[in-house]
Amino acid sequence: MNIWQIDKLLLFLIFFIPGFLSLKVYSLLIAGEKRDFSRDLLEVIAYSSLNFAVFSWLIILIHSGDFYTNHKIWYAIFVFLILFIMPILWPFIVVKVTNWNPIAKYIVHPIQKPWDYVFSKKKSFWVIIHLKDGRKIGGRYDTNSFASSFPSEEQIYIEEVWELDNKGAFVKPIERSKGIIILGNDIVAIELFE
Repeated sequence: MNIWQIDKLLLFLIFFIPGFLSLKVYSLLIAGEKRDFSRDLLEVIAYSSLNFAVFSWLIILIHSGDFYTNHKIWYAIFVFLILFIMPILWPFIVVKVTNWNPIAKYIVHPIQKPWDYVFSKKKSFWVIIHLKDGRKIGGRYDTNSFASSFPSEEQIYIEEVWELDNKGAFVKPIERSKGIIILGNDIVAIELFE
């Protein structure tokens, strides 16, 4: 049996591509371990199979009668939808559903660390970072700021560094500062303010 025959290769790609796309997009949305797709092949095929199960009615419809002969453009659109578009959209749907309160209270949250949970929301904050050496760094975490995500070590870039007074209130921005990068190993806590 030659696996490089076009029909066997095509069958493999049909069962590989949708699941691969779903897992890749999901890993962009939810921080997690780097995937080794050579070990995750069964999971990829399982997600492809779930995708096909959901769209089995459409697959049966476009492969019945003379649908292909009479509607070649619609056939191509539906195949593209099933193989590429929906596998990309499923992770967005799954993330939305798992964060929906009626369901979220019954399942384990997919984000593994509070660090990733807070910073994945892409919100702006005033921050006070407490360092192990006792210093406090204040600043504005905004659209050009960045926080690393799992599995990388925690690091944060704050685009706007501010002077703090003795009580921890923000006084004024540090002149000519282009921000600060702080390594997670140096951080004890981060206070967030709106």
